[in-house]
Formats: sequence, C-alpha cells, structure tokens
Amino acid sequence: MRIYAILPAMIGADFPAGCGESAAKRLYLQAITGLQQLHRQLLELVKVELGNLGVNDVNNVQALLLYNIGGDEISVGELNYRANYLDANITHKLKKLVEAGYVEQRRAAHDRRSVQVRLTPKGLAFYRALDAAFDRQARALERQ
Repeated sequence: MRIYAILPAMIGADFPAGCGESAAKRLYLQAITGLQQLHRQLLELVKVELGNLGVNDVNNVQALLLYNIGGDEISVGELNYRANYLDANITHKLKKLVEAGYVEQRRAAHDRRSVQVRLTPKGLAFYRALDAAFDRQARALERQ
C-alpha cells in the first residue's frame, strides 16, 4: 500500500479535497514526524525490555533484527526490506549476532551472492521472550 493511502488514517485526518499543497505537505510532515517518534519510542521500549530480560549482549536495534527474522529463514535483503533500521549497517549487526550465537547464516543455494539468515535456538528463545513482552504491552494498551 502506498504511503499516500495510509497517511491520513495514521494521523486521524483526511486530506481535504482540493486542499492546497501547503496543507497536504503539512499533514505529510506531521505524519513523518509521528512515525519517527513512534520508532524512537519502540526502540526505547525494546531497550527497557532487554533490561527486564537481563539481556546485555544485544542492543535494541539488534533485538528488532532478531524479532523480524522470527521463525523464518530469510535473505539479508528481505530483512532490510521488512523494517527500517535507522543508521544501522545490517551486515555488521548480523555479524555481531552470529558471534553472540543468536543467528546462523549461510549462502543461498540458488544464488551464492545472497546470504540467508535464521535464528539459532538461543535466538528463538530470545524471540519468544520479546514476543511475550510485546504481548504484555498490547494487553496493557487494550486495558486503557
């Protein structure tokens, strides 16, 4: 879905028919700012959850990488496509996760230039713990 279609829903407003460019631009910039703030809040939430879990060998961006891999075996390109990692060199982050024992990687059989990644048992355990934390957050939002 194109950003133009989802932006009004995200900021709770409709683009007025025939609105001037400045009004549409203002709404667009508000949505972008809101997305950036939400992303920072997500990273902060993950950081707090890492502390609660007693995990100190993974940072919040690496945790989101692990979460986005989940139970799949995917290419690094697909992982990059699934989520935006601000200022993150995914290859470097994955190398650190491989060294820490959370991720396995191998060359794809169909294309030797492509690298496939998947979670190790340690990575899957971490994924489940983070998923449970997200479930708790979702239930807390439901109660509000």
